[in-house]
Parts: sequence; structure tokens; C-alpha cells
Amino acid sequence: MIDYRDLHERLVQVGQEHLLKFWCELNENEREQLIHDIEELDLNELKLYFDRATISLNQNALKLDDCLQPIPDHNLISISRTSEERLSAYREQGLKQISEGHVAVLLMAGGQGTRLGFANPKGMFNVGLQSNKTLFCIQAERILRLQELAAEITGKKGIITWYIMTSEHTIKPTYDYFTANNYMGLQKENVIFFEQGSLPCFEFDGKIILDQKHRIARAPDGNGGIYRALKQQGILDDMEKRGILYLHAHSVDNILTKVADPVFIGYCVQANADCAAKVVEKSAPNEAVGVVAIVDGKYQVVEYSEISTKTAELRNADGRLTFSAGNICNHFFTAEFLQKVGNIYERELKLHVAKKKIPFVDNSGKRITPDKPNGIKIEKFVFDVFQFAENFVAMEVPRDEEFSALKNSDSAGKDCPSTARADLYRLHKKYIEAAGGVVHGDQCEISPYVSYAGENLSTLVKGKSFTTPLHLSYPLASGKI
Repeated sequence: MIDYRDLHERLVQVGQEHLLKFWCELNENEREQLIHDIEELDLNELKLYFDRATISLNQNALKLDDCLQPIPDHNLISISRTSEERLSAYREQGLKQISEGHVAVLLMAGGQGTRLGFANPKGMFNVGLQSNKTLFCIQAERILRLQELAAEITGKKGIITWYIMTSEHTIKPTYDYFTANNYMGLQKENVIFFEQGSLPCFEFDGKIILDQKHRIARAPDGNGGIYRALKQQGILDDMEKRGILYLHAHSVDNILTKVADPVFIGYCVQANADCAAKVVEKSAPNEAVGVVAIVDGKYQVVEYSEISTKTAELRNADGRLTFSAGNICNHFFTAEFLQKVGNIYERELKLHVAKKKIPFVDNSGKRITPDKPNGIKIEKFVFDVFQFAENFVAMEVPRDEEFSALKNSDSAGKDCPSTARADLYRLHKKYIEAAGGVVHGDQCEISPYVSYAGENLSTLVKGKSFTTPLHLSYPLASGKI
């Protein structure tokens, strides 16, 4: 047991001795829990965190117009404005890297489905497809199909390792779900779970908040916490052992994500990029989405609140928005770049601060839920490493093919299960029609086992007419669907 006096002295040095104010009221187990919470903190680092966070809070209202530049044309490729020949070359390169086992996927799946009215991890959510597949299931099957597709094209089957970042609250239900569903056909040893970290919550004066007499109030450190977690939990070492060179990272809540997209991978490899982002063209100047741009010579995501209306409305000679590269949390990294971030740059990441209503224990020991903000939560964002890239590139993808966010319940009418389901049905109908089929109606689903992204459908659908609801599942040897 750590000596109380030593612990108190260490806390006094950083102005956090109040964490022990209920010590005399705690039983032995509660004291051990409180000590554990304190021991997990790097107290000196946290002091620096709060000081940096306060600076960030004061800068949040600043506009960046005067130091803002769009992504240069030579660092941005648009799928819709690129020849099929070039896209095929990128695809071939990507499939080659997959077949060599050089590609892994990092899924950011720490979020709960609270805003969906769902008590489990968001990846376990079923948007109501005919197949009743969850987000986890859809993405797992895309990985399986892509491994097969790479083998068909190259003659060599490689493994796409799936790293799944969870949170303290989602790791157990996520692991249990994968176990109960036999990892959706993937090999267990190639699906690696790890936890993002957390940071304590602070009062406005820098005091760490107590959630209970013996527990520190904590919150997840944001999707930018992946970089510290990758290093501390041995994921970077695991990547090196497996010979992984490239990582595709994305959030769990985009039902249209092309997992380990070979076109994206191939483009980044051929461009010799160490870091990259997929973007979608902003639908309007006032769309509430961050844009990838250059600020003071460095790439970053600029939030819509950081740009004036005048700058947001600027247009190029062709009529397109000057700052149009909408961020969709879909990124490429080399393993070498991630090692540099983990070893050098992670501690320099910008800290994003939000004033929140944080439950706390008052001086009498009573737990209070405030009705107005009483403290701050600190987060890091995954895109804040762009500034450290030596060769950053971006790929603009069609929104209707690659981005449909799932954030809200159906009552919101936007970024909800109904819109996600409709967007996937619409895309799959488009695939069938492009392959020569005719679809009457809208309810159309294609299993990833049949096609990853519209390929190899003509033998199944060309010259045929289908009435919805339509579900193309396993292509059987008999030719039945």
C-alpha cells in the first residue's frame, strides 16, 4: 500500500491534494481504487495539458481566414475527374499490397449508440437492412471479400489485419459480440481489440474533478487518442511483426465505408504519401463540416466555425467552392509515420476543449449533477497529425458512394438509420444498373460476399429485371442468388 503522506505530498506539488479530502471516510477497497486512479495519471503532464487546454479554449473563437489556403491541385485527386485507366492502376497497386499482407484496417469504434437510442456499442447497431446486418458485420464481410478479390487478381491471398479501437465501456460488449458471432468469418488472431485512453475532467481552475469520493471523473481522450494507444498497447509492435506497411483508419459509423479501399491505398502508395485523407465535396458553404486545408503552411482540418462566411463562400473559376474538401474521418497512414507520431509527435497534438456539465462530489460528499457547465473535457482528434506529414495527399470521393454518417435517431431525419439504409440501397441499385440490370423499386441490398464495390455483377444481373425488395446474397454455383 502506498503511504498516504507520500501520495499527499506528490499531489500538493501539482495542486491536486483535494483528491484525498475524503480519505478518512473510505474503506480499504475504496482507498485502493482511488490510489489506482491517481497512479494512472501522469501528474506533471496533466498540469501541462490543462495549461495548453486553457490556451486552446481562448483560441477557439479565432477565425483563420488570413492564414488559410486550399489543398493544392497536385496533392488532391478527385475520383469523378480521374480516368478509369488511372483508377484501375491505383486499384491494382492496392490489391497487390493487400495480397502481400501489407495493409491493415484501424476501426475507431469507441462510441456508444446513445444518440441512436441504443445501449450498446454503435458498431453493433442494425440500421434495418433486409439482411439485418450490423455495422460490424458489414465491415467484416467487406474485409473478407476484399481478401478474396486480391487473391483473384494477384494469385496470392494476403491477410488484412483488423485493429479495433474500443473504449473502457465498449470493449467487453464488442469482444463478446465478435465471439458470439464467430468473428463474422474472420480469423480470430487477425482481429485485435485495444482501448483508447481517457483523461481526467477539470474544473475551470485546473482542479481534477472527483466523480465519487474514491473515483476521479474521466472522459475518453477522443479519436486522436489512438496514437498513444497504438504505442502503449503494443499495436505498433504488432504491425511491425506482421509486416504491415499501410493502415486505413476510419470511424465505425459510416455505412458506406470502403474498408481498406484498394484505390485509396494504391493512390497513396504511388504518391509516396505518409498520411492522407478521403474527403467529400461540401454540399454548401454553410455545411457544418470541417474542411481539410493548409493553415500557416501546414495541413489540418479547419472547423466550419473557424472560417468566416465570406471565406466559406469563395469559389474557383469553375464555380466549385475554394474550401470544399469536407473531412469524413477516413485516413491513410504508413506504419513508419505512425511510429514517428507515437515516438515524437503525439505529445505535441493540439488539445480540443469543451465546457461540459460534469457530475461531481461536493464538499459534503454528495454527488451533484450540475445544470450548467462546471468544467472541461479535453480531447485529441485523429486528424491533428496531418501537420506532421512530409507528404500529405487527399482523395475526393463521391458522397453518394462513400459517405453516409450514422449519428442520430430517426426523429432527427438526418444522419440516422433511415438515411443510412436509403443511401446503401440507392448505391446498390446503382451498382446493379451499371452492370446491366434493371431494378424496379428502391429496396436493394448486395451482400459484400457478392461484390465489394460493384465489381463482378454483370454475370449475375446483366439483361435481367428485378423487383424489390431485392437482396443479392451468396452467389451459388447453381447460379441462384
